Amino acid sequence: MGSSHGPNRSISLGTNRITTAATSLEGLLILEPQAFSDDRGFFFESYEKRGFAEATGFAGAFVQDNQSRSTRGVIRGLHYQVPPHAQGKLVRCVRGETFDVVVDVRKSSDTFGQSFAVVLSEENRKQLWIPPGFAHGFLSLSDPAGVVYKTTGYYAPEYARSIRWDDPAISIAWPDLGIAPILSGKDAGAPLLRDAETFD
Repeated sequence: MGSSHGPNRSISLGTNRITTAATSLEGLLILEPQAFSDDRGFFFESYEKRGFAEATGFAGAFVQDNQSRSTRGVIRGLHYQVPPHAQGKLVRCVRGETFDVVVDVRKSSDTFGQSFAVVLSEENRKQLWIPPGFAHGFLSLSDPAGVVYKTTGYYAPEYARSIRWDDPAISIAWPDLGIAPILSGKDAGAPLLRDAETFD
């Protein structure tokens, strides 16, 4: 699953370099691939199996790629899947910017119910490695925002779970965009963490 590496590491394999930063939630990592720029633009490897395994400790396979497009003010989440169809996710923003939030839903964890937030953007090229056992969601800060993510497990609707974006027990400091958040009916009606099915 996650990595117990120190706060910051730099991994080099071939032409690829990944800077890895630990977070306040064990296993949750911020990855920053190195970009090569010239007068044509830039190039970087958004995923390279060997470097990713070295950076995160996860050497398994990704089985699905997903992409979403959201208008400014849209909140998607907080989503996760429970065993036996739990998913790890590698998330990045490919257009505009998003405020991404991850919540620890592992009851055995010292940080159960705690959250971590970071801005992902087309410009900063940061990625989030979210192992199984965490809920993820984001607020679109731009119009539009494009998000792409890889998953380690297939989508399984019967094992998909959600947590309310504004659960007071989690107390996420969402940015105030001056407009009412836009949510799906399913996300708006998601249970509080105390009532949700979580990981043991």
